[in-house]
Amino acid sequence: MKNYSIVRIGNEYVVQAGDQSVLKVASRRRAARLVTDADVLLDSGLPLPAQTLPAQAAPSIACEPIRDPSEVP
Repeated sequence: MKNYSIVRIGNEYVVQAGDQSVLKVASRRRAARLVTDADVLLDSGLPLPAQTLPAQAAPSIACEPIRDPSEVP
């Protein structure tokens, strides 16, 4: 993991890989340790476990119908 940075935002530290924020923690030491651990795991050559993520339903853009005020009892 050669292209990462740790940026302080408020009271938290954000680990960025390239231009994407990937992790937010409260301690800079913890952020650095997690980046180091991830780098070691990536360099180990172990196969990644197969994971199946649940399919997410498409977000609904349907709105509730607006009632005509003259029809309200």
